[in-house]
Amino acid sequence: MMIAEFSIVPIGKGESLSGFVAECIKIVKESGVKYQLTPMCTILEGEYDEVMEVIKKCHMKIMSMCDRALTSIKIDDRKGRKDAMTEKVKSVKEKIG
Repeated sequence: MMIAEFSIVPIGKGESLSGFVAECIKIVKESGVKYQLTPMCTILEGEYDEVMEVIKKCHMKIMSMCDRALTSIKIDDRKGRKDAMTEKVKSVKEKIG
């Protein structure tokens, strides 16, 4: 299982991005991949191929709405670990009390 953080910024479409984010979240929800929406990015958890396919679909959707987009992806891929989004946060919370 891997965790992937991604964000897509349409270039030249103004300051508000919520409409673009909403379009991507529709794609993410439809995929069934576990996700977490944050103020700065969306985090996905799943197998490599399924996660990358969701990011690709999101990127292509945004590109259908603008002429240029900047897509950033950060991946944490750890063998043998499941439920990493929950477990990573839980581990930190336990350490800080």
